[in-house]
Amino acid sequence: MATNDNRRGNARPLPAGEQFFTPGATGLRKAVEERSATPMTFLFTQVPKWAAPAVLVVLLLTGFAVDSWLGGVAVLPVLGFVGWLAYLSWPSLGLGGRLLRVVMLVFLLVLAADRFGVF
Repeated sequence: MATNDNRRGNARPLPAGEQFFTPGATGLRKAVEERSATPMTFLFTQVPKWAAPAVLVVLLLTGFAVDSWLGGVAVLPVLGFVGWLAYLSWPSLGLGGRLLRVVMLVFLLVLAADRFGVF
């Protein structure tokens, strides 16, 4: 249990070669990474591990099931979360990972637009 160890002061170090921040990042990327540190720390240490995925699945299923603007509103937090994680992980991804994230974001964007009546 890593969270209990962290509370006692026995923090686990990152594996060799991995860093929390992008080396040499400047401008917008550096600002986003620094502002994301607090929510990510809260999400990974204070919230149960199952809570974030469960909430995102419920919101996504609501977006699929509700064929109105309410379904679109339910998809927006999922779109934001996936976009945020895609942006943070982008520098460390290969072509396949980047393509998968772009496809997922486009799918969520089209789903939200459909629920808002764009199509």
